[in-house]
Amino acid sequence: MRSTSILAVSIAFATCALFCPKPAATQTSNGTTDVDASMAAGAASQVAAQMVPANATLAQAIDAKKMQPGQPFQAKLSDTVHLKNGVELPRGTTLVGTVATDQMGNGKSTLALRFTKADLKGGKEIPIQATIVGVAPPANGSGWDGSGAQAPPSPWNGSSLQVDEIGVMSGIDLHSKIAGEDSGVFVSSRKDNMKFLNQSQLSLAIAPRGTSETSGGF
Repeated sequence: MRSTSILAVSIAFATCALFCPKPAATQTSNGTTDVDASMAAGAASQVAAQMVPANATLAQAIDAKKMQPGQPFQAKLSDTVHLKNGVELPRGTTLVGTVATDQMGNGKSTLALRFTKADLKGGKEIPIQATIVGVAPPANGSGWDGSGAQAPPSPWNGSSLQVDEIGVMSGIDLHSKIAGEDSGVFVSSRKDNMKFLNQSQLSLAIAPRGTSETSGGF
């Protein structure tokens, strides 16, 4: 009798495992699940562990009206940067990037920038990934609106994984995230053009390219 009871209970558990519905993952407002979000956060943390803060200045003006997707742009490192894989990027190293997207929709103008490599003296190239965590007018200029020169933007603190800075320029917001495909996405709610002056200051988180990346779209 006891053996029959144990067998019946075992069959009941097996049947439930096969046919009882499994709890669904919670879906977030952007369509991803909590499992997806947890995995993305884990990947971003891994990339963040390989990144170091850096400051750079644009080596040219960036005019969203004149630049097309795929067009290159450059910035110069303000100080020597030591990557965590042992590579040294001397002060003045050229960081090369491309315009990833430049479009207007729903009354908003969007400009995405993506750093891809560092050009060292002697022609050596180092693939990099970099996240823009802050932007400021040229140090010796007159500011975005003529109000005077500004100090460099705050450096990356080594732990934050996402930046959503509202009003980084007048009417322009910055969105970026560690391990994102794009280095930074600038969004303007106005229809007028986005322009970044030559020598504009950038605060970056930078690492050798090759660490796992997430999709990074906004």
